[in-house]
Amino acid sequence: MSNARRILVVEDDRAIALVIAEALGSEGYDVTLAQTLAERDRALGNACPDLLITDVVLPDGDGLETLPRWRAVLGQTPVIVLSAQNTLDTAIRAAGENAFDYLPKPFDLDDLVAGVRSALDRSSSTEAALPAQFDQDATGLVGRAPAMQSVFRTIARLAGNDLAVLILGESGSGKEVVAEAIHKTGKRADGPFVAINMAAIPRELIEAELFGHEKGAFTGAVGRVEGRFEQARGGTLFLDEIGDMPMDAQTRLLRVLQSGSFSTVGGSKSIRSDVRIVAATHQDLPLLVSEGRFRQDLYFRLNVIPIDIPPLRERRSDIPDLVRHFLAGAGDAGLPTKSIMPEAVDMLANRDWPGNVRELGNFVQRLVLLSRDNVIRVADVDAMPSSASSSAGAGVDDGDIDSRIAVQIARWTRAGVEGGGGEGDLYAALLALVEPPFIAEMLSHHGGSQVRAAKSMGINRNTLRKKIEQAQRASNRR
Repeated sequence: MSNARRILVVEDDRAIALVIAEALGSEGYDVTLAQTLAERDRALGNACPDLLITDVVLPDGDGLETLPRWRAVLGQTPVIVLSAQNTLDTAIRAAGENAFDYLPKPFDLDDLVAGVRSALDRSSSTEAALPAQFDQDATGLVGRAPAMQSVFRTIARLAGNDLAVLILGESGSGKEVVAEAIHKTGKRADGPFVAINMAAIPRELIEAELFGHEKGAFTGAVGRVEGRFEQARGGTLFLDEIGDMPMDAQTRLLRVLQSGSFSTVGGSKSIRSDVRIVAATHQDLPLLVSEGRFRQDLYFRLNVIPIDIPPLRERRSDIPDLVRHFLAGAGDAGLPTKSIMPEAVDMLANRDWPGNVRELGNFVQRLVLLSRDNVIRVADVDAMPSSASSSAGAGVDDGDIDSRIAVQIARWTRAGVEGGGGEGDLYAALLALVEPPFIAEMLSHHGGSQVRAAKSMGINRNTLRKKIEQAQRASNRR
């Protein structure tokens, strides 16, 4: 074994350590085990291994936090990090220590062995150094499921470069949250993050939105206006729903990505593009390419680093953490702080969420606004059907929203009349039923901003605040 590559495994779980040692030993490696930082330090003091495998949480400290003092000894020795914490923060910290790989527990033993082979085949990791510390809560990303851990690892590896990223995933799966996390963990974090939704802009205005326009460039252009490329200078430009971009705008975008410069609509001056491009879509871009609805060369320009966001049905184990995350953020949306019973969380985890994380978040906000007391219980969840279940039944086509509303109003009205509602009561009762969930949806859509929600609703911010307070008082009286 004198010529065998030497591996130091720092793992306090004896069973896991022995399994790793047996697997690596069978591959011909010379494995030394350590269960504490003290044992690790003694081993490193005696000899530098060819590879270090380390857990993060150890009995006498943090396996990552204490690595820098051994950097001079380790030099370019590759490091593989194991952790049961399974957060983006851990992935970022691992990358910040130039870790060759990060494997969340429970990990596949074959993946670890393959990672060891790859690490030892390379003299050093080529990954760029990343920030050693990062505020996990700042990203809004939550997920311990293996599919989300893969997303975290990719984000961590993107932080030291400006490569274009294409985020793929169903509507509501959190593509913009991932885009913001890429921005916040990258070297452009101090710059602006500017988002534009291609599906929400009239096709004739997309180029002006992206590149700006000069005075008189078209009817209504009364002055020069900066486009999103200029607004995002030094930062990240997020092109959401890129699959909905018209072909002529695709051509213009491709030209900018190729040349690195652009001009405003109606202008002749060349302006240097200084943005990182992150695009996203829920559509099948290769299919659009084959149908001639999306430029193949633009697809290749954008799809440098693809990130697939799993739908919520493929990461149900994350629902309890997501629910707690949304409850913790309720105050930012102007809602009261509430807790939830474990049985209610289980009920949420067993429901279908076709609208993915966005639908779950909206539902939690409705629960917070409409539940009777400070603890959300099974009865509260049971009394509030999800979008999937509430849209079914009544013999109404799911796509016919006007008919569904009409049927629901008919039910409310009939119940009110048969219940002996007095004159003038039915309208107030209907408003009391409709207004709170509508306000909750608007606040959720606008990220908790009462100013933007009020503007979209066409009411004054103070009016919105009063309505929120009234809804909370009504909820407490029930």
